[in-house]
Amino acid sequence: MLEKYTNYFRSNDWWLLTTMLVLVMFGLAAIYSVELSQETAGFLNIKKQLIALVIGLGCYSFFAYYNYRLLQNYSVLLYVIGLLLLIGVLLFGSTIRGTTGWYNLGPFGFQPVEFMKLALAIALATYCSQRARRLFGVREILETMAITGVPVFFTLLQPDFGSAMLLIGIWFVVVLFAGIQRKHFLFLTLCAILFGIFAWFFLLADYQQARIATFFDPSLDPLGEGYNVTQAVIAVGAGGSYGSGLGFGSQSQLKFLPESQTDFIFAVIAEELGFVGVSIVFITFSLLFWRILTTAKRARDDFALYFVLAMGGSIFLQFVVNVGMNLGMLPVTGLGLPMVSYGGSSLILFLSMLGVIQSSVIRSKHLSQSSFCS
Repeated sequence: MLEKYTNYFRSNDWWLLTTMLVLVMFGLAAIYSVELSQETAGFLNIKKQLIALVIGLGCYSFFAYYNYRLLQNYSVLLYVIGLLLLIGVLLFGSTIRGTTGWYNLGPFGFQPVEFMKLALAIALATYCSQRARRLFGVREILETMAITGVPVFFTLLQPDFGSAMLLIGIWFVVVLFAGIQRKHFLFLTLCAILFGIFAWFFLLADYQQARIATFFDPSLDPLGEGYNVTQAVIAVGAGGSYGSGLGFGSQSQLKFLPESQTDFIFAVIAEELGFVGVSIVFITFSLLFWRILTTAKRARDDFALYFVLAMGGSIFLQFVVNVGMNLGMLPVTGLGLPMVSYGGSSLILFLSMLGVIQSSVIRSKHLSQSSFCS
């Protein structure tokens, strides 16, 4: 028994674990800094985030030790649970900032679309791994589109356009590496353009259209949607080389910066920790992506390959979108910075998915299958 646990710890990808913890610590520091400016004492948000961290680390440890291959046996069940949660939140969920996407669990909230990201990645990885030796043709594209389209539809009904696009992004990464043909890729690109046009007129809420419009011209709504982006850009630019110091950022502490703990937490880090802090964040994410790609290359089976690529793509897309909207380069979508932004559901999801990726690492290092639980 002792030898089993010793082999487990020795086989961990410590770079993966370290980058994860560094990003979490940056998030806790930024959330604490923002809480200093709150009128009510008690630091409720930092306490909630710490509770989510404990749960997330428990999930990370469980999945890292668990045989990831067994997730294929529960792919349909997890997918159905995710759909039921998405449907249920439309009927019984709470509406926050125009989006009906949270279950209220006492003082805590649960966002089911976060669970759906993990469930969808498992479902798509299972599907593609079972067809890894076949030509990925029209039938496979349509079937994976259907698997993805159903949760996307219910997510858009909330409406949560950012999360819906992230679900589509997970699908795109999987089919891209599954061997999609060029002609099919071009056709899907055309479909995406047509869907974007359709979504603008029939799916996007007014405030979502305003976010996109003010992205191209912030002067259209300088005190509304354009205000958020403008203040974020000011905060990023004010940081300089070393920043104003944790808890001393004028934009966040004086509440000029909206959603400073979630959407614009990157701007808080940039203002208070400066170029040095931002550089550490970028380097940490770069190391994380490097380890994820390395894990994908060393995957022992197709399920691990597709799952690691799906989750790595999800983290990468959310990172790019969040940083882009903080710099005024992309529209505001409501997607937080992975493992950094405030949000218990999101934090638990990311730690869980990294636990599954760690499980793949452990089992790729010439360890006996029988030495792990199954």
